[in-house]
Amino acid sequence: MSYAYQEYDYVPPPGLTAAEPRHKIAIVGAGPIGLAMAIDLAIHGVPSVVLDDNNVVSVGSRAICWSKRTLEILDRLGIGKRMVEKGVTWKVGRTHHGEREVFTFDLLPDQGHTMPAFVNLQQYYVEEYLIDRAQEFPDLIDLRFKNHVIAVRSAPDHVTASIETPDGTYQLEADYLVACDGANSPVRAMLGLDFAGELFEERFLIADIAMEADFSSERRFWFEPTFHPGQSALLHKQADNIYRIDLQLGWDADPEEERKPENVIPRIEKVVEGRPFELDWVSVYTFQCRRLERFVHDRVIFAGDSAHVVSPFGARGGNGGIQDVDNLGWKLAAVIAGKADEALLESYDRERVHGADENIVNSARTTRFMSPDDGVERLFRDEVLKLARIAPFARSWVNSGRLSVPCVYDLPDAPDDDRLPAISRPGSVAPDAPMDAGWLIRQLGGDVVLLAIGCEPPTVDGARPLALAPDGFLAERYLGDAGHALYLIRPDQVVAARWVDTDAAQIETAVSQLWEGG
Repeated sequence: MSYAYQEYDYVPPPGLTAAEPRHKIAIVGAGPIGLAMAIDLAIHGVPSVVLDDNNVVSVGSRAICWSKRTLEILDRLGIGKRMVEKGVTWKVGRTHHGEREVFTFDLLPDQGHTMPAFVNLQQYYVEEYLIDRAQEFPDLIDLRFKNHVIAVRSAPDHVTASIETPDGTYQLEADYLVACDGANSPVRAMLGLDFAGELFEERFLIADIAMEADFSSERRFWFEPTFHPGQSALLHKQADNIYRIDLQLGWDADPEEERKPENVIPRIEKVVEGRPFELDWVSVYTFQCRRLERFVHDRVIFAGDSAHVVSPFGARGGNGGIQDVDNLGWKLAAVIAGKADEALLESYDRERVHGADENIVNSARTTRFMSPDDGVERLFRDEVLKLARIAPFARSWVNSGRLSVPCVYDLPDAPDDDRLPAISRPGSVAPDAPMDAGWLIRQLGGDVVLLAIGCEPPTVDGARPLALAPDGFLAERYLGDAGHALYLIRPDQVVAARWVDTDAAQIETAVSQLWEGG
């Protein structure tokens, strides 16, 4: 493989020779979600121990498409700039039927954002950068490689994990355990939990190839291309001249046979039209759109693929997991610090189940369009593709993947003034905007912020004031036709409340509701 893997050191944990003091947070899984969780908690001053059964980053590129919102979150965690510099930036997607382009979309047509619409970067780089960042918190993040969790027992006030290492087995107690151990989550199985949802009878081949080529960084998707008749295909450019190619195989395909180089290489040769290439990584996956009924189970909390899985088209898996972290980190930190009651964690369950359901709905619709059942579904898909060739209005019906965007949480009791723009309504992520001192999203950081635009903010306990002049994109996205406004922004940069006119008492009430999960 093109990536130079390094092994991270295994260090015998103290629990092998003596009982460990109870930890605040145990995190199972050192993938992107578990590592981001540990870093977010560390930024809030909360220590954690991260347990992983391996000591290398992910084998193969796996998740590669990182959305604007995810990049904003990872920038707050300290690796966003590094990802943008290394990765391949893109915002245009092109969809073809046969050899003819039928639909093009621009994911970020307007200016005034610090992060691009998407960056393609292999998951192993993201994990490497997150490990580097985690190691900058030696007093708050205890990374334990080759620590395999083999049992989990939940008590009313803590969780006990049994952990197997190369030197033996030990016990570890934690106030909370966050399961970030992937789609096949052993922790989920240990608790006797299972996913509900839909498994689609379809398989796709993933092939990463190293190739010197002049292909653009745009996303390219084909229905029924001449190089892969009757099926679908996708092409993405990644860092290091690695290209991701996805090829639909059909349900009857034998995964073991399809992974063999002698079967993969002839398929890829047709896609790249004779260009020289080297095979870097190959996998076969099955579509599924499923989730746990609940993400919070007493003292065990699920995030990322351990909580929900979706089909990959739309880049909603890894991005949805990072948004889980963004929602959970400040809430769990507040509970640990005694600033909020455990009831606040119920809002994580409610809001991220909503986010998962939105991803599942979009992913399932894409899957049905790409791989329709015989009958009405196939007739609709085929007729839409035919119509899109001649009728512009039908081109947006062509569904090759609705790309990941952050959901808008339902905050029915949030103070709101509907004279202000819909883009910044309560429940939405605060939109970015350029400022004289940099970018708004970076100024918000990870605090509770009282953002005052065109006015002076009142003094309010528990909210950091940020006063800005109404100008350009800031006025467009936050004021509309109003001359001034006040916004209460949560630590995950979600708008909690907004007013054109209010007083300190109303704002303080909204701050209190924020910590109660309202």
